[in-house]
Amino acid sequence: MVENSLADTERELRPRTAPQIALNEIAQAIGAQSSRDVDGVVASGICLNSRAIQPGDLYAALPGAKRHGADFASQAVAAGAVAILTDHDAAARLENEGSLPAGTPVLVAQDPRYAAGIAAKFLYGTTPDAPAMFGVTGTNGKTTTTYFLRSLLGAMGHKTGLIGTIEIVADEEVIPSVLTTPEATQLHGILARMRESGVTAAAMEVSSHAIEYRRIEGLNFKVAGFTNLTQDHLDLHGTMEDYFATKARLFTPEFASRGVVLIDSEWGERLAQVARDAGLPVVTLSTASAAGAVTADWTVTAVERSGLGHDFTLTHRDGETVRAHTGLPGDFNVANAALALTMIIAADVMPLEKLQQLLDAHDPLSANVPGRMEVVGHAPAAIVDFAHNPDAMVRALEAVRPGTEGRVIVVFGATGERDQAKRPIMGAIAARGADVVIITDDDPHDEDEQTIRTAVLEGTTNEALSMGAAAPEVFEIFPRAQAIKEAVRLATPADTILVAGRGHEVWQEVKGVNLPLDDRVELREALAARHDGGIDHTSVGETAPESPDNGTAE
Repeated sequence: MVENSLADTERELRPRTAPQIALNEIAQAIGAQSSRDVDGVVASGICLNSRAIQPGDLYAALPGAKRHGADFASQAVAAGAVAILTDHDAAARLENEGSLPAGTPVLVAQDPRYAAGIAAKFLYGTTPDAPAMFGVTGTNGKTTTTYFLRSLLGAMGHKTGLIGTIEIVADEEVIPSVLTTPEATQLHGILARMRESGVTAAAMEVSSHAIEYRRIEGLNFKVAGFTNLTQDHLDLHGTMEDYFATKARLFTPEFASRGVVLIDSEWGERLAQVARDAGLPVVTLSTASAAGAVTADWTVTAVERSGLGHDFTLTHRDGETVRAHTGLPGDFNVANAALALTMIIAADVMPLEKLQQLLDAHDPLSANVPGRMEVVGHAPAAIVDFAHNPDAMVRALEAVRPGTEGRVIVVFGATGERDQAKRPIMGAIAARGADVVIITDDDPHDEDEQTIRTAVLEGTTNEALSMGAAAPEVFEIFPRAQAIKEAVRLATPADTILVAGRGHEVWQEVKGVNLPLDDRVELREALAARHDGGIDHTSVGETAPESPDNGTAE
């Protein structure tokens, strides 16, 4: 059942009309040597997963964390693979074992992961402008910025595509999303699928995992954009320096034609310089509140609140201006909108006067982004956001505070088997930024839920104890749906409820089992029950036993 599902998903990540490319041409394109004559052998796809093989595929057998893909080469051939692409040692082992059917070609490459991406590029016909790609990386803001980009590109008359955390879209067709950034072989297949649909421009999230695991091999972005860099994914990268170095790889001529970098932080300033040193043309952007020693090419000025969102002006160092509006709450969404707009300007595809007319007529920077500062209710205001790391938590809390007449109530947890150091940090941030803190579960994966909550609670409680009379109320309530109900029960019409951490996600992984859970649905239902008089006003869930002397429940 799982194997069928993987094969079905793989099929969706490819063009409907499979290419037919001679294997010897692919071998020549990637500089691979073949174990035997491949004349007459034709490939119609390429795949890294033996369980997702389609008939006619070239199977890329790559080293993995625990097993080598060559261990599954015979299964891949049985499923229809016409040849194997792998490294020298694995090819020798396959030859010695004799595990492959007689006559199975094996292509040998010095760097098979790189070769797989280039082979996919050649096989599926990827070019820099078919479609034109706009890539966004950074710790926070990638998803929102790509949605803004897609909205801008659509307003400009493009048929658009989107590749990201929430979904993959080719024009109006939604394709199942498997990773923030799919594997290189899948990406090139998706781009071919987009060309079939007439897509001329696409926006894509480029995660640090995608760069580290080389999922962007063979791609070149028309413009690459950088949002910010804050603590996250240190379980993969180890240090912030390594995290930065991974992000910086995108900003080279190999992967981009030009870059747009938000330089509101030292990381951004460094990245702009590193990219220039690598030979990449770079446009810099800053927000007026964060402008530092380095003068940016474009600066966000004249920011004014407008409803839940903001009006702002983008001002160039030579005096040119572009006026814009975003309907999404939060100063950080002004930065996301400004980055998307600057990336379009940097692409040099439309005069500023015409771009201004487009902005005035279509308001493209107010595009709805599922689970990103998504407003699901009023009186009390109720917002769901993906904030799942310290910086994102700060930004989300700062975004809701100015428009809240009453209290800010935050519901959040921490993900299991991920960067454990950020748990007490996020707990402390919640204590400083909210009036009521409800700690609950996120995705525990295979880790003990209580252990995770305790680490978050420690940070919250320690910070609350140092705040005296200003300390928030702190509760530990689980399961998560119950915590959301309690937040609604506690809220007055003047309060704001922020449910943070999961955003658009609709499954909660617990001990290997995916349980249905959508924060937006739970929040809407709790609000509906409140307005219908159906909220249970009895005590909900669990809290820590005693309140400290300052009146804060632990």
